[in-house]
Amino acid sequence: MSSRVMSLSNPAKMAGSAWKLAGAATTVSILLTASLVLSGCGKSGKQDPFAGVGSPMYQGSGPIPKGGGRRHIGKPYTVAGNKFYPAANPSYDKTGTGSWYGPKFHKRMTSNGEWFDMDYRSAAHPTLPLPSYAKVTNQENGRQLIVRINDRGPFVGDRIIDLSRKSARILGYDRKGKAKVRVQFIGPAPVNDQGTHLAAMNDQLRRGTPLSRMIAAADGNGSATRVASVSTGNVALKPVGQVAQGYFVQVGAFGDQANAERAKRNLQDVAPVIITPVNGQYGTLYRVKLGPLNDRGTAEHAQDRAVQAGHHDARLVVARN
Repeated sequence: MSSRVMSLSNPAKMAGSAWKLAGAATTVSILLTASLVLSGCGKSGKQDPFAGVGSPMYQGSGPIPKGGGRRHIGKPYTVAGNKFYPAANPSYDKTGTGSWYGPKFHKRMTSNGEWFDMDYRSAAHPTLPLPSYAKVTNQENGRQLIVRINDRGPFVGDRIIDLSRKSARILGYDRKGKAKVRVQFIGPAPVNDQGTHLAAMNDQLRRGTPLSRMIAAADGNGSATRVASVSTGNVALKPVGQVAQGYFVQVGAFGDQANAERAKRNLQDVAPVIITPVNGQYGTLYRVKLGPLNDRGTAEHAQDRAVQAGHHDARLVVARN
């Protein structure tokens, strides 16, 4: 699990607030260090290092809003004697320990003013700009993911990133709590993205798009997203963001029908499964898809379930109008 800040969006309001140290069995609150607060905030005398309150909590009903924060880098700060220097570092590429955080921070405000959703592909990082994109690779199993960095942390040992619970689950280390990961900075993320751009970034990751071109491709600048045609099964081209009638998760194409049937049995509890024979130059392939699914959120959830089931190339496709 994690050790990270609840909110750094306004240091003046954070005097007496708590840093959370969430371990496998304990939760400890560490007082915000004096270098983070305004001079004079500690005039009340000695403070209880386990006292304080967290950042504001989202009080609305329904899905937690995405985006809506601000662009933020921040000044250097110190936590537990360690100095951190936030900066836009295009060459950032670091390997270390990745942890994750979840229920104790769910619906809390992040450091740039967004709301933390443990079931979203987000992350906390000590120094990278907010919000921004990073590619995270679990070096223990090879799984990869693009995350939206919108919070600060972690601050324990050699931990270099704190993923949301969902992100850690996709990378396969939510049960063990930590993993050796590689973090590569990509660039700034849209401030008000509702999840569509982040999904497009992960689509580009699955296609093998170079990191230097990934944001432009997700924007639809000079690139198009391949989407499946419901009526023919052929591949068509459609710009990212165009309104569609539904979604599919393309799990894979198998040369052996028995393998396709095995994948179908493996995923039949996730969503409806379709096997479509496709005749090609090298014989018949059996394309396995989940769907149709009515909305992008449901489709992304099905995609995540497919990845968790071992189908790491599963990707989202939009049904053609």
